[in-house]
Amino acid sequence: MSASTVLVVEDDRPLQEALVSTLETAGFCVLSASDGGEALRILDESAVDLVVTDVQMKPVDGRELLRRLKQHRPTLPVLMMTAFGTIEQAVAAMRDGAADYLVKPFEADDLERCVVRHMPGRKRDASVPACAGSERGAPVAADPKMTALFQLAQKVAGSELTVLLSGESGTGKEVVARFIHEHSRRCDQPFVAVNCAAIPEQMLEALLFGHEKGAFTGAQTRSQGKFLQANGGTLLLDEITEMEFSLQAKLLRVLQEREVEPLGASAPVPLDVRVLATSNRDLAQAVKQGHFREDLYYRLSVFPIEIPPLRQRPGDVAALARRFVTDQFGDGAPQISPAALEQLQSHTWPGNVRELQNVIQRALVMSAGEGLIEPHHFVLEGTVATAATPGLAGELWEEEARRIAAALEQCSGSRKQAAVQLGISARTLRYKLARMRNDGFDLPGERVN
Repeated sequence: MSASTVLVVEDDRPLQEALVSTLETAGFCVLSASDGGEALRILDESAVDLVVTDVQMKPVDGRELLRRLKQHRPTLPVLMMTAFGTIEQAVAAMRDGAADYLVKPFEADDLERCVVRHMPGRKRDASVPACAGSERGAPVAADPKMTALFQLAQKVAGSELTVLLSGESGTGKEVVARFIHEHSRRCDQPFVAVNCAAIPEQMLEALLFGHEKGAFTGAQTRSQGKFLQANGGTLLLDEITEMEFSLQAKLLRVLQEREVEPLGASAPVPLDVRVLATSNRDLAQAVKQGHFREDLYYRLSVFPIEIPPLRQRPGDVAALARRFVTDQFGDGAPQISPAALEQLQSHTWPGNVRELQNVIQRALVMSAGEGLIEPHHFVLEGTVATAATPGLAGELWEEEARRIAAALEQCSGSRKQAAVQLGISARTLRYKLARMRNDGFDLPGERVN
């Protein structure tokens, strides 16, 4: 089957190239344009399945491009990208028929998920399964706490119970939600996620419940709404505690009645949706403080699961780090040295799995071409990347180099025997010796065997 084609419209050239690279890596055929006018010319000449466009461009901006596409290609999905300061334009674009929008800056995974969700002919869950922040392969659960958690999640997946997933930001709540969906009887139906914290209050109701054409000023097309998009499948209400109090009552009614009435509709529509919810706050405390409806809390918290922060599941750190490296490079992925893994294990990870993924991505850039990730390649919380070797990382490398030199001397210069003594591969030792020579270390006479 040929790859689906995405047209990226962005006037910032470095950002355009990054977007193209991200989508090509995800397996899409990607075309690019620098403004709406160029995009229209490309669309006249090429078949495109979906458009991702910035809002602010000259001479033809994203909203004008959307307007023309809705006139001439009304079924072509259009995703809008906007900076936080111009989010009102994205809201207006959604009312004009945009399929969805992303607020800059966003993660590469967010872009990929959004494109997959709205790609014609592809189900929401047709993307590769999620894994502890990497979105590829089975979830990582090397730590006993997470092994037990996923066993529990698999049990509840076989039911129709509403699940409330709590935990700090970046712990992998959406990963667990996807796992539950993929192990449920609804796994071949859509999985739709809505971030309640990222959507303006004035738009969330229409986005969730849908609306008819003309239901309010600017509603030029009919919108199905996320509940109906997820019908038959699973709807994830992400960061539910950020939903305004007035909207909570309407959500409660939908959950109780199992039907939704789009704005401007004449009759409700029956629903068959399993609802999952997440929160990075204490929902029971929010109820006590009057910020969250008690009746909605009990409706959502039928089966609560708390996801521990990464600092409380140290067994996952090395496994996640290796997964992130492998996801980027496949079989030819660089190795992570024992000293580097030790440094990762000693970090407290205030940003949890998301922070670890960012650290690994930066380390892959810093170690490009070296074949091995070392402690000095890491830029951890509270530090910045510099051309010089950081103090602690430099000390760790010097200590490691001294151990290598001592092992080589004890083995009469035999690289093979020294590698066995050090517990590393011969390939890794060759790399380290080359680096030691470059750094000016004195090495005893060495031989291969």
